[in-house]
Formats: sequence, structure tokens, C-alpha cells
Amino acid sequence: MSNPGTSNSSPIENRAQLVEVLERGCKPKSEWKIGTEHEKFGFVLPGQADGREPLSPPPYAPQGIGAILKDIEGDDWAGVYDGDALIGLAGRNAQKGRSFSLEPAGQLELSGAPLVSLHDTQKEMEEHFDLVKSASSKLGLGFLPFGFQPLWPRDAMPWMPKSRYGIMRKYMPKVGTLGLDMMTRTCTVQVNLDFSDEADMARKMRVSLALQPLATAIFANSPFVEGKTNGYQSNRARIWLDTDNERAGQPFLFFQEDFSFEKYVDWVLDVPMYFVSRDGKYIDASGCSFRKWLNGESQSALDGLIPTIGDFEDHITTAFPDVRLKQFLEMRGADAGRPEMMVGQSAFWVGLLYDPATLVEVEKLVKEQPWEVYQQLRSDVPQKGMHADFPGGLKALAKRVVALAEQGLRARVRNEASFLDPIHLIADGGPNQAEYWRALYEGAWGGNVKPLFKEASI
Repeated sequence: MSNPGTSNSSPIENRAQLVEVLERGCKPKSEWKIGTEHEKFGFVLPGQADGREPLSPPPYAPQGIGAILKDIEGDDWAGVYDGDALIGLAGRNAQKGRSFSLEPAGQLELSGAPLVSLHDTQKEMEEHFDLVKSASSKLGLGFLPFGFQPLWPRDAMPWMPKSRYGIMRKYMPKVGTLGLDMMTRTCTVQVNLDFSDEADMARKMRVSLALQPLATAIFANSPFVEGKTNGYQSNRARIWLDTDNERAGQPFLFFQEDFSFEKYVDWVLDVPMYFVSRDGKYIDASGCSFRKWLNGESQSALDGLIPTIGDFEDHITTAFPDVRLKQFLEMRGADAGRPEMMVGQSAFWVGLLYDPATLVEVEKLVKEQPWEVYQQLRSDVPQKGMHADFPGGLKALAKRVVALAEQGLRARVRNEASFLDPIHLIADGGPNQAEYWRALYEGAWGGNVKPLFKEASI
């Protein structure tokens, strides 16, 4: 989850202002960029002489996540603070447009800069991993990009000193059984992409929301829970089935032909609130209605506060549909994984969505099935992965979709199609990451998940 930013304190006077927040994202095709965000679990490297348990998740302090951030803070990375706690880094100079942020249990996230090509995405990821390894190795720590914490139970996970997470931690058990697992034991990779206008946004939303379960299956990378397999390929995706369904999933509204910025605003206004921020402090507004707040209806946590544009922008970040609309579209359906798979996910969506002719073909393909089929697929793929039921077979769908993604990349004439190579292997029937690791666990590793931390770490 992103770091706090500069809040727009302008009072909300009409609904058009809220629509305009989203409309500001419209860009001509020549200005479309690629943003990639990825998270990873910290762990104590084996062989530390200070008695720390090998592979255990590091705390914020001492010798933990806070110290990593402090080591990196400097000319190119400005510290972001929550009170006295360093909880993120904002890039400047050569790193402008990038940021580090902390997920609730110390999962370290890079929010990448908007970049022109997938070659830039790959370079950014490699440089980020080198920077993190340099800082973390001094502390005897490593990092594992994986969809779900493979070894440790929830009560072994630390909590970071971010005020908003304290509010969410209290609220999550009220709206689902697995929200605290989502906060502490999941990691994702996210691709952020642009749109030209409202119609382009709506088409990309329909296509990407329908295909998000396919992406979950292709990029599934979390078959372990507390050191054992439990029959799921993406435990991260399983967690999202019962986290907070009022703000997550595939809202049917998003599939409709008349979907628009205004309809998204209407939907997000009815997503229950978490908090508002005033004078650098978070006020617990969990469960309150933003719509009622706008209408002047009394809600004790919000009484005396005037809703601002910044409040609405913050509220948008607390909605978690599988594709989230801000001033770009966020693809949110994949597990964190091997670097080539995370770059491959960016390639997958860029190929499908950034060539207009290809996008038309993808939409036609998607519309061969009713939207309900894709909603059911979302429920099935966490366990079955590429073997989930789908009319004509999910692997057949994958081959068609990946072929279109390659077509879209070749139309960009940037020599990017090779980034899809590992995705082609899976679409052609090869194992996804979850199946690959599970085979090692059941074979060479002898039922021991601990070698994963060496084999899959950055």
C-alpha cells in the first residue's frame, strides 16, 4: 500500500470534482507508460551469530526493516515518516517517480516509475533488487518474492509502525475471516497502465477484469502454508475470496457497456471507509460511509470534518477490486514471483491493452463467454490454477490470449516479445511457478519448504 502523499485540501463541493479526479488520468497514446509494483517478504539469512531464528520474518527494529530503509535513505531517496517512524522512501533525482513502502508485516514494496518500455521495467527491477540486497545483507537479511508467506503462521508476523494499518487491523476481522492474512502474509505484483479517454478506460476495464483470473492461474506462486502444501496453487488469491468482499473482487458493474468514471465514483462512495488524515494523523473512520459524509449525515468519527478531494483520493486507495481505477488502471490479480515472471506479467498486460487493434480482438474473445463465467473462474483458480474449469479449457484460452499479447507487443516495435517466453511455456502446458515449487517440495526437497528461501530469493 502506497505511502501518504501530499493531500489536496480543497473541499468537495460537487460530484463533478470526484469524476475529474479520475478523468485527469486520460492521456494520448504517445504518453502511455508502464508502472510495475512488486512486494517481497524479508527473512533472516541462515548462519547469523546473534541468535536470530533462521528464515524468521524480521521486525521493524532492531536490525530489521526500518534499518534497511535508513541505510538507503539519502540523496536519491527521501525518507517518508509516520510520526518518528521511517516507513517509506520517495525517489528523487535519478530515482524520481519511484518509491519504497511497507506492507503491514514488513513486506517491502517498490512502486516503480512510469516507464516507456519493458526493457526499462526489467532494468528498474534489477537495480532495485541490487539496492535492496546491498542494504539487507549488511543486516543478515534476505528477501523472497512469493505470493504467500510459505513458512510462518500469522501470529509470527511482525507489524509495522504505520498508523493506517492499526486501523485496518481492528476492522478487518469484522468483514471477513482472512483479512489479517491478506495484510501480513501476502505479496503481489501489480501492473499500472494508462488509458486515453473514458471509452478506452471502460474497454480496458472489461477485458482486464475478465482475464484477471487467467492471470492468477498463469502467475500462481503460493502453494505453501506454514511449511506444507494445502491443495491450493495461489493461497494469496484464496485469501482474497474472504477478505472484505464489499471492496474487492469483480464487481458486476465494471463489466457493463455503460461503465464510466461516474459509475466508478458511485461504487467507491459506497465502499466503507477506513480512515481520514488530518494534520499528519489518521482518524479511525472504519465502517463509515463516504456518501453519507458528503450528504452531511452525522457519523460520530467524522462529525465536524469537511470532506476534501484529498480524502476522496485516499479513499480510492482503500478499494481493492481485482482491477482498480485511479488515474490509471491497476492489474492486481497476480502473485509475486521470479523476476522474469514479474516482468512477464507487465508484458502480458501491455501486449493485450496497449495496441488498439489487439485490444479490439481481445474484447471479442472475452465476450465469447458471459461475465458470470469469469466470476466463477475467479473462485476456482486459487485451488486449480491452469486446471480450473472453463468452456473449451483454460489452457486453450491461455494460448489464445498469450498469442494476442505477443501480437500486441510486436505492434509496439520495441523488441519486447521475448519477455513473454516464460508465459508461453505455461500456456503450452508447462508448470506454473506453484507447480514447479510443489514438485521440488514433493521430490528433491523431501517435504521441506525451507530450501525455497534460497532458491527463490532475489
